[in-house]
Amino acid sequence: MNAATPNPIHALRVNGQRLWETLMELATIGATPKGGVCRLALTDLDRLGRDFFVRQAKAAGCTIRIDSIGNIFARRAGRDTARPVVMTGSHIDTQPTGGKFDGNYGVMAGLEVFKTLNDAGIVTQAPLEVVVWTNEEGSRFVPVMMGSGTFIGEFGIDSVLTQKDRDGISVGEALNAIGYAGTDVVSTEAIAAYFEAHIEQGPVLEARETTIGVVTGALGQRWFDVVVTGSEAHAGPTPMGLRKDALLAASHVIQCVNQLALDHAPNARGTVGMLDVYPNSRNVIPGTVKFSVDLRADNDEILTAMVASLHERLVTIAKNGSVSIEMTQVVYFPPQAFAAPLVSAVRSSAIEMGLSEMDVVSGAGHDAVYMARVAPTAMIFVPCKDGISHNEIEDARPDHLEAGCNVLLHAMLKQANGAD
Repeated sequence: MNAATPNPIHALRVNGQRLWETLMELATIGATPKGGVCRLALTDLDRLGRDFFVRQAKAAGCTIRIDSIGNIFARRAGRDTARPVVMTGSHIDTQPTGGKFDGNYGVMAGLEVFKTLNDAGIVTQAPLEVVVWTNEEGSRFVPVMMGSGTFIGEFGIDSVLTQKDRDGISVGEALNAIGYAGTDVVSTEAIAAYFEAHIEQGPVLEARETTIGVVTGALGQRWFDVVVTGSEAHAGPTPMGLRKDALLAASHVIQCVNQLALDHAPNARGTVGMLDVYPNSRNVIPGTVKFSVDLRADNDEILTAMVASLHERLVTIAKNGSVSIEMTQVVYFPPQAFAAPLVSAVRSSAIEMGLSEMDVVSGAGHDAVYMARVAPTAMIFVPCKDGISHNEIEDARPDHLEAGCNVLLHAMLKQANGAD
């Protein structure tokens, strides 16, 4: 192409109205009275959502593959079948009180990219693929991010298929029941890039009045179960100095968790989200307290230092309170940096379209975190109203969703055709 000749691909834009209508149609499957969505993994509603995706993908000319954990891969052919695929995707399972956009946006945005290319009669050099990952939320079955974790080999398929929900139904049984126990073998090799578009699930972009979050990586996470053991006693006759108050000691730990995150600002997080007090009686000094600790940071050295500091404080708190404290790690995700060339492609695509953008770090786990272990990966964030997600009132502006999809379109084109 002559340097003086404009490249028509630069002017290519998705159909934002069509994207919105597709999202709203998907949201009717499992719709809740408060305007959200309840579509738990591998339920009949999940089957209907999957069927909807497959129909849309086939109508867009895609071929469909389904692997043994039920991940759905919809491929749009490229000119060179030997070239590594450029992938995008997310999930369509939701929380019990979920919203219309978490996960769903990334899947429908990928399909809208395909539809836009079809409308323009464009065939990319490399093949493109949209993937729907199974059970990202982990609400019905554990582990969380099951589909992508199994795909990359983090979880063994045999052990995952035997995981059961609260009703005793296994993953394997549920996959068979909804007709998505696939047999296709999909390799982690020959993936040129993986992009994931997502609502931010936090308040930063909206607060900064910025449309595109260029995600440079994801925070590492270490989760713990903590048990503080003291001794129940009568609240009246027992003097303050002779108590072994498990809840009082737990309160000091909770304050410490919060302070650790503040000490390692701006990208550290510390949360206690679950608390169980025994015997939980008004006039009994608590004898046992169980609670969760969630520590996150964008640097493994910082995350390790936070854990070490917490362990040191536990020794002192236990001694001062005449209690024992046990802390057991139950989850560890190392901090994950995303691929610099793909992050740059997201940033440059936003800038070229005149969209406001800023670098952000994902505080939540996403399928992209696992994909980054086997392929160059990047994410695109758009704002969500008031930063609210995992909630039926989760909301996002149509123009922001359209803008993020346009960034996805051009970032994928740069990888599939080579930067022009």
